[in-house]
Formats: sequence, C-alpha cells, structure tokens
Amino acid sequence: MRGWRPALAGTAAGLAFLALLVLAFGPLLARMPIRYLQLSIGVLLLLFGMRWLRKAILREAGVIALHDEAAAFADQSAALRAAHPRRGWDAIAVITAFKAVVLEGLEVVFIVLAVGAAGGLLLPASLGALAACALVAIVGCAVHRPLARIPENTLKFAVGVLLSAFGAFWIGEGLGFRWPGEDLAILGIAALFLAAASAAALLARRESAG
Repeated sequence: MRGWRPALAGTAAGLAFLALLVLAFGPLLARMPIRYLQLSIGVLLLLFGMRWLRKAILREAGVIALHDEAAAFADQSAALRAAHPRRGWDAIAVITAFKAVVLEGLEVVFIVLAVGAAGGLLLPASLGALAACALVAIVGCAVHRPLARIPENTLKFAVGVLLSAFGAFWIGEGLGFRWPGEDLAILGIAALFLAAASAAALLARRESAG
C-alpha cells in the first residue's frame, strides 16, 4: 500500500528490537531459578490466551458481533494510502510495520526467554524462533490468498487455545508438576482447552438465543 522499502525497513527494525530484548534480558533471566521464570511467563501466556479465547468464544456465540474483515481491511488500506504523499522517508509505513512486528513478536520473545533460560539454551531457542519466522514468511507469501479467506475469529480461536495451553503447561512446570508425557502433554492440554472453549461457545449461543 505504501511501498516495500518502508515496510521492510519497519519489519527489520522490529526484529532488531526484539533481538535486543532477548540479548538484554536473556543473560539476566538465566540467573533466575527456572521455575520462577516458567511460572511468570506461563501466567503471562495464559492471560494472553484466555483474553483471545474469551473474545473468540463470544463472537462465535453471537454475543458480540464478528468483525467485517473485508470492510476493516478496506478502511485500513484507504487510511494508509491517504495518510500523506510518499515523499522522502515514509515514517507512517515504517512505524506501522514496526508496531505490528513488535506487538506480535513479544509473545515469541517470552517463549524464547523461557526456553533459553533452561540450561543456557538461548541461542538454540533464538535460532528456532528465526527459523519459524522465515517459514511463516515463506508460507504466507505462497498461500496468502487462501489464508485471507479463513475467518479471523477461527484464527484467533486457534491462537487462544495454543497460548493458553503453553501457559498452563509452563505454570505446571513452574509449580513442579511432572506432566505425563513431558512436552507432549501440551497437545493434551490444547485439546482440553479446545473442548472447553467449544462447549462454552455452544452454551453461550444457547443462552443468547434463549
């Protein structure tokens, strides 16, 4: 909408900022007892996930209106195009891309710090996050049109389930609970959250209809 150069510049700046956060806080957090770190980050992820799930459940049940994604996209596109003429350094485009990358990337930073703080695994955890970022970018460029047709609420529902599952898993780890199957327990926790959220959406739909 405003050119690839400022968009890529803002994205690069956002990634650099997130990397600085990892480099700044990683060594400090590595000195903390791993259980305290897992517990604190688990609580944050659970709060993020439950917030996403709550809104997704209410929208799925019809209690609050679904977003008109096409209209929202059109409005945002028009606002970006009409903000000001493209002359010199396009600060609006850079800041928009920077903000999007940083806001979405903070949850990744939490996960990298939590994993990296256990036994000096900061570098492997960071490399894993970078590989995931590259994979998402490649997949997004390849299939962005089909993904654009996926309802936004479905995506938010899935993200809320995953964040809540990871949060609950790390809270249990921080409290010293030994999960059956160790890391594979995340799949079972996610399935429980999915079942509970689906049941909650069904009950909320019945209540609103009645």
